[in-house]
Amino acid sequence: MNETAMSAATTPYERIDLRISPEIKALIVRAAATAGVSVSAFLLDAAQERAKQVLSRAELMTLSPRDREAFFTALDHTDKPRPKLSAA
Repeated sequence: MNETAMSAATTPYERIDLRISPEIKALIVRAAATAGVSVSAFLLDAAQERAKQVLSRAELMTLSPRDREAFFTALDHTDKPRPKLSAA
């Protein structure tokens, strides 16, 4: 057995079942054929890209230039810790 076949045989895969309308299925099948990939590969790629976008938006904050400047100014001008806070 070659390395690729061994890797595929030992890689755990999960299954996702979907219920979609015939119209959406036909659209996906056409798009996958146009892209020259299987329906599974097409759906996996699209879902993975969308998941990355959603998580990126949820986990990252984008500031406008004005807000970024205000943020850095606030960081640069922080008060020194008070003695009670330093002792804690």
